[in-house]
Amino acid sequence: MTTFAPQIKIPAIYMRGGTSKGVFFRLEDLPAGAREPGPVRDALLMRVIGSPDPYGKHTDGMGGATSSTSKVVILSRSDRPGHDVDYLFGQVSIDKPFIDWSGNCGNLSAAVGPCAIAMGLIPAERVPANGIATVNIWQANIRKTIVAQVPMTDGAVQETGDFELDGVTFPAAEIQIEFMDPAADDEDGGGALFPTGQVLEALEVPSVGTFKATMINAGIPTIFLEAEALGYTGTELQEDINGDPAALARFETIRAHGALRMGLISRLEEAAQRQHTPKIAFVARPRDYTASSGKPVKADDIDLLVRALSMGKLHHAMMGTAAVAIGAAAAIPGTLVNLAAGGGQPSAVRFGHPSGTLRVGAAAQQKNDQWVITKAIMSRSARILMEGAVRVPGDVISG
Repeated sequence: MTTFAPQIKIPAIYMRGGTSKGVFFRLEDLPAGAREPGPVRDALLMRVIGSPDPYGKHTDGMGGATSSTSKVVILSRSDRPGHDVDYLFGQVSIDKPFIDWSGNCGNLSAAVGPCAIAMGLIPAERVPANGIATVNIWQANIRKTIVAQVPMTDGAVQETGDFELDGVTFPAAEIQIEFMDPAADDEDGGGALFPTGQVLEALEVPSVGTFKATMINAGIPTIFLEAEALGYTGTELQEDINGDPAALARFETIRAHGALRMGLISRLEEAAQRQHTPKIAFVARPRDYTASSGKPVKADDIDLLVRALSMGKLHHAMMGTAAVAIGAAAAIPGTLVNLAAGGGQPSAVRFGHPSGTLRVGAAAQQKNDQWVITKAIMSRSARILMEGAVRVPGDVISG
C-alpha cells in the first residue's frame, strides 16, 4: 500500500497590496529547507500558489490565475543599517514550473509595511499607537530602499478608509510609498537608468519591424513603445490584446529583443525564463475612453495613456513598478513617455490605464551629464484578507 506524506502547515498572511495580492511569509516560519533560495523553496511556494497549472485556474492553490494574483513574499527582520524589514518578492508562473525572482512588485510593496507590523517584525518603539509609522524596507530582489508611510489607529494598522484606487473595488486607507533611488545599479545586469545610454532609440526586431523605443531601468526594467506604431490607440482594454494570440506573440518577441538590448539576458532564449522582467508598455497622447469598470476617463483629466503587459498578458491596471518607470521616464525630456505627456520636465503625471487613472511623481536631475532619479512617489492601499496558515502536501519539500 502506498503511503503519502501528510500535509504540513505554514503560518502565512494572504494580503492585497494595490491592485495585486499574494501570500506573505515570515522567513523564520518556512520549513528549514525553504529558508534559503533554491529548488526546495521554489517547489514549496509553487505548490502554495497551485502552479504549474495546465488548466490555468489555480483551483488547487492560493493563486488567482493572473499575473496580479500569482505572487509570494518573504519578509524578515533586516540587519541592514537604517532598515526595518527585508522584502523578497517572487512572481510565480501560472502554467510553467518556475518562480521569477528578478524584480520587485510595486503594488505589493504597499502591503509590506502593514504586513511586517502585523507579523511583529517592526520594533515596537518604531510603531506609534496613532499617526504614521514610517517603515524602511530593503527590497532584496533589486537591492533598493522603499519607505512606506503606514497609518496607525489605536495600536493597529488603519486598513479601512476612503482612498480610492482604480482597479480596486472598495476604498481603503491610503499608504504613501517612496521608491528611493529607483534606477538600477550597474551590477544589476542592466546598466544604469538607461542601459543603452539613450533616452530614445530605434529597436530593430527581425521579422517584426523597427520601433522607436525608450528602455529604462527605474522601478523595473521597462520597454516603452508608441501605441500608434503598433496599430493601437492607447485606449485598449484587456480583451482587446489578450484575446489576440498573434499580438501577444509579437509583444513577447519585441520584449525578448529589448531584454537583449538592455543587457538583461545574453541570449534571446533566456527571455522565456525571465517573464517578470523587463516589462513592455505602449504610450499615446490623451484621449477619451471608457475604463473596464465602465467609468469614463476624459482626455482633459490625464497627461497620457499607458498600457503595459505583465507575464505575457495586458495588465488590468498598472504594475506599481512600471508606474515608477512611467514617472521616471515622464520627468526626463525626450523619452517616449515624456513626449506623450507633452514634453517639458513634469514632477508628476496622471496617466490612463485600463482600469482608470493613476498619479505618480518622480524627482529627476542631471549629474555629470547623466540623468538621475532620486525617488518616485505614489499612493496605494493594502488590506489583510486572511491570516493563519496555508497547507501543502509534505512531500513537496521531502522530495
